[in-house]
Amino acid sequence: MDRVMSTALCSSGKAIGLKEEPGFDGRVVVYPSNQTLKDYLSWRQADCHINNLYNTVFWALVQQSGLTPIQAQERLQGTLTADKNEILFSEFNINYNNEPLMYRKGTVLIWQKVDEVMTKEVRLPAEMEGKKMVVTRTRTKAVPLHCDIIGDAFWKEHPEILDEDS
Repeated sequence: MDRVMSTALCSSGKAIGLKEEPGFDGRVVVYPSNQTLKDYLSWRQADCHINNLYNTVFWALVQQSGLTPIQAQERLQGTLTADKNEILFSEFNINYNNEPLMYRKGTVLIWQKVDEVMTKEVRLPAEMEGKKMVVTRTRTKAVPLHCDIIGDAFWKEHPEILDEDS
């Protein structure tokens, strides 16, 4: 599976392997209701948080405390979120709540209308020299957000996501 995912993501079309290029897990699913979709995305974000907290503590133990990966894994086995936060704070002076949202919440891609402003040279047939004009185009682009999607605020700010016509 790594090779298949890797081949799909690399621009050269050659399967190089995940050690040499990034990969991601993507799915296309049709959910029966907006609430089911919101619940699923909330679960994915919570899972992102759980995995990142674990990895933040794990690698701090390995890189800063000198534990082996096996020792770090054994140390974290059976710990709860509060335990991991305590290890980060008491041993490494890291307040996990101050870590960037990108790591704690993950990345959400949404379609947004974005204005692109550019300067273009316009020539009329009878003129030798063109005139430079500022042109603004509105395009729909995938925009990365690092925010909480579990609460209602995100969905109130972006109601178009759940619109039947979008």
